[in-house]
Amino acid sequence: MAKKVALIFGVTGQDGSYLSEFLIKKKYIVHGVKRRSSSINTQRVDHIYQDPHESKKNFILHYGDMTDATSISKLISMIKPNEIYNLAAQSHVAVSFEIPEYTANADALGTLRILEAIKFHGLEKKSKFYQAGTSEMYGKVQSVPQNEKTNFYPLSPYGVAKLYAHWITINYRQAYGIFAANGILFNHESPRRGETFVTKKIVSALCKIKVGLQKKLFLGNISSKRDWGHAKDYVVAMWKILQQKKPDDFVIATGKQYSIKQFVNLVCKEIKLDITWKGKGLREKAFSKDGKILIECDNRYIRPLDVNTLLGNASKARKKLKWKPAHNINQLIKDMVSAEFKSIN
Repeated sequence: MAKKVALIFGVTGQDGSYLSEFLIKKKYIVHGVKRRSSSINTQRVDHIYQDPHESKKNFILHYGDMTDATSISKLISMIKPNEIYNLAAQSHVAVSFEIPEYTANADALGTLRILEAIKFHGLEKKSKFYQAGTSEMYGKVQSVPQNEKTNFYPLSPYGVAKLYAHWITINYRQAYGIFAANGILFNHESPRRGETFVTKKIVSALCKIKVGLQKKLFLGNISSKRDWGHAKDYVVAMWKILQQKKPDDFVIATGKQYSIKQFVNLVCKEIKLDITWKGKGLREKAFSKDGKILIECDNRYIRPLDVNTLLGNASKARKKLKWKPAHNINQLIKDMVSAEFKSIN
């Protein structure tokens, strides 16, 4: 029996690396697409690529770019994958306000380019397509918690671009019979999270403060609430979505919510760092035992429009996909803290 072939756009990211490991364990041949960069950008998948059992045989990397229709079309035509996972994006919400046009080009039109390539090369019955959606599409939330029927109201260029990608996926599913599915994934973190994302930033800074390598952590709106899961669990959901008989859209979330301040407190508890909060709003600060300011809010990290609360209802995924998260927030933080201390020691 021939092995299934998967093509992952965004293979060098957090989710792409975990998904690659997961699919290889399931005996897939995995093709990954990486962007050309003057600096090394494959750190998250180097361990797979350097494995003599997997490299060249089960894990193949290609150059490509979501803003380049020719490279996307050529790869899909050449590989003819059974499954395509679009995890590539300019995925930083705050940065999307700085580079909105590029965000739209990569995140919105990039998805269209993949779908159009599937149609153009006659792969509607061959290639299943997964689109990585985001809870940021809910933005100014219209109801709590959010599920597949909740109205969208994005509050960033990133959220708007992802909403186009979400609807163009549904459009091509209905118009051309492509197995095209959306995963609306709420925040998911791991030791492989990018340095500029708030959970990684918090864990990294507090671990360095603990060992004396950093003096202070600056944050934005610490009252923002998020539904945080572990990326390892969420890539399993992606795969399950493409194993269904019919394409559909699924919210993937833990159903539990914590503020950024609560996340900070949980990290401090894990690393045994005593802090005391004083003040309110942007003037709120966290002090050490000896009265030094360890954490304070900074206007530079306040977005033009802020999403105050996100909480997912994944009951449809639990029922239809038989999926539920294997990690809780304490296990996630333990995993991130352990990896951080290893990297700085």
